[in-house]
Amino acid sequence: MANRQIGDVILDVENISLRFGGVNALTDISFNVREHEIRAIIGPNGAGKSSMLNCINGVYTPQAGSITFRGQTFSHMNSRQVAKMGIARTFQNLALFKGMSVIDNIMTGRNLYIRSNILLQALRLGPAEREEIANREKVEHIIDFLEIQAYRKTSVGQLPYGLQKRVDLARALAMEPQVLLLDEPMAGMNVEEKQDMCRFIMDVKDEFGTTIVLIEHDMGVVMDISDRVVVLDYGKKIGDGTPDEVRANDEVIQAYLGTSH
Repeated sequence: MANRQIGDVILDVENISLRFGGVNALTDISFNVREHEIRAIIGPNGAGKSSMLNCINGVYTPQAGSITFRGQTFSHMNSRQVAKMGIARTFQNLALFKGMSVIDNIMTGRNLYIRSNILLQALRLGPAEREEIANREKVEHIIDFLEIQAYRKTSVGQLPYGLQKRVDLARALAMEPQVLLLDEPMAGMNVEEKQDMCRFIMDVKDEFGTTIVLIEHDMGVVMDISDRVVVLDYGKKIGDGTPDEVRANDEVIQAYLGTSH
């Protein structure tokens, strides 16, 4: 497994402002993400973290600013277009198909790669069958990687919460993203589940070469695994730098950490 070196900037967020009615969710936010880094976005509840991810992956269209990914600037892209560019997302509130099996949930992440029409898929003829076999091989590799082989055929709704979060990660990885947006991947987990998820996030970066943008409330996790951290408060950026720099930032301490220790 390679220990990937952090590279050049691949995602550039410039002067993003987002309003809902008269409420400013984000005000003039700028930061960048380098290839192969883990870039954390932190801040109190209501700081605008999820809104920022929603702008990056095309759920929201900001009123001002632009986002540039590998030299291509976009301000009006939908989620599917952004996914085709190579940006995938997990969600804070699981958006899994609870009645479907683990493997079928993860297979939905391969939709971008399905070329055959519906009839050929239904009849499993020629190219459609070869396509499905290739997609299943990709999915089986991810299942092995995330150590969920024992639950392949289990209905997702029957799994404990921590494993459901792992299936959500698996589905995003099935899209083969260059940049993976993780929205509170460890929310609601116990200590052991958090340790597992931290290990998988680090391994995703090293094995797949994926760049990761992470929203997380657990400051211990953020400081342990992040290369750089951007801090939001009430929709404004109040800090940006290495974990040590952010930890020593007085404005961040007052707004979020609550103490200088």
